[in-house]
Amino acid sequence: MHKLVYFFLLSVCAYEIHYNSNLAENIMLALVWIILLSSTLCKCLDNGLAKTPPMGWLSWERFRCNTDCVNDPDNCISEQLFQTMTDIVVADGYASVGYEYINIDDCWLEKHRSHDGKLVADRKRFPNGIKALSDYIHSRGLKFGIYEDYGNYTCAGYPGIIGYEEKDALQFADWNVDYVKLDGCYALPYDMDHGYSTFGRLLNSTGKSMVYSCSWPVYQIYAGIQPNYSAIQTHCNLWRNYDDIQDSWASVENIIDYYGNNQDLIAPNAGPGHWNDPDMLIIGNFGLSYEQAKTQFAIWSILAAPLLMSVDLRTIRPQFKHILQNRKIIAVDQDPLGIQGRRIYKHKGIEIWSRPIGPLYQNFYSYAIAFVNRRTDGTPSDISVTLKELGLINFSGYRVEDLYENVDYGVLYPNTKIKVKVNPSGVVMLKGEVQYPVDL
Repeated sequence: MHKLVYFFLLSVCAYEIHYNSNLAENIMLALVWIILLSSTLCKCLDNGLAKTPPMGWLSWERFRCNTDCVNDPDNCISEQLFQTMTDIVVADGYASVGYEYINIDDCWLEKHRSHDGKLVADRKRFPNGIKALSDYIHSRGLKFGIYEDYGNYTCAGYPGIIGYEEKDALQFADWNVDYVKLDGCYALPYDMDHGYSTFGRLLNSTGKSMVYSCSWPVYQIYAGIQPNYSAIQTHCNLWRNYDDIQDSWASVENIIDYYGNNQDLIAPNAGPGHWNDPDMLIIGNFGLSYEQAKTQFAIWSILAAPLLMSVDLRTIRPQFKHILQNRKIIAVDQDPLGIQGRRIYKHKGIEIWSRPIGPLYQNFYSYAIAFVNRRTDGTPSDISVTLKELGLINFSGYRVEDLYENVDYGVLYPNTKIKVKVNPSGVVMLKGEVQYPVDL
């Protein structure tokens, strides 16, 4: 019976949001969606890992498949690169704010397996082997992630796992791997329900705990197959839904739009131990302005997304480093309730995104709110709204602060109107912490 009531309520909300143009009512109804959808039960992977979204550094977007260590030794995919990034993550404060994984992506392998069928790292670029690199990363207090592909080949043409699933899972365990990203090139999407789930079971059966990152749904979506998210949650800690991110604001916008336009399908699948993955953070590279970088970080935290930096940490400018190390926004991303936020308002280039977070008082959540200006007309936009219109209805009020500007606005109440000025392609991010009644 509870399922019938649940779907009836969703149907009513969907009807009202579609036909009612009132801002306050639309936002309130959207927030009802957040709470209803986040409360659904799932039979999810319970390997004890990724209870909050993983954080770390990943090579792919910034360094791609650069294997030319003769002409470009400082930037090629090599043990030297990963050791260097490991050292910087520790020395420059990234580890202290939560970044803990150092993840290899594609192009680390030899083109052929060993005579006994084992994976072999490129002998010139990884002369000491993967176990030595894993040991180095662990010696610095971090965790080690690796890449493979559920296919005959990886996307760049190196050996895939098909036919070697058990052998590869055991080899990853022997290497003391903490995180496995499994891509989906050179594979049949119809086979992925079986293949990804089987490899997940094999990883768990090794006895070595490994976060399991899947590309399962995105390849099925490309093939016109509706992913079985119940099965995906059962076997994967995180998964990709959409295109690879590129180093451009247009790419970030496309991902934001996809997650907003498809949030009714996507958002309910996220929670502790199982996360939607909108792909890497490109903050500090070449394609985003300062305002756009702030927007990516804010929206990723609203989405409860993995925070995987892909940037050259040797040359990152201070203002982008400060974004990546913003403890208050990281705390939103890492909120233990694990409720993925949603876009609750969109009109003429202005968007409002909301995420319920802790602490709670009775049935009242605290909230992270992102005001996003998608306009390009060259001047900041003013957005005025009451807390009540944002769904913040606790009569005892909310302590409101700006998470980028570190401005504390004190305790505000549901009928209080707040006004923010948002730069083009920029964001203002507020947190409203629910207050308890004061006993007189």
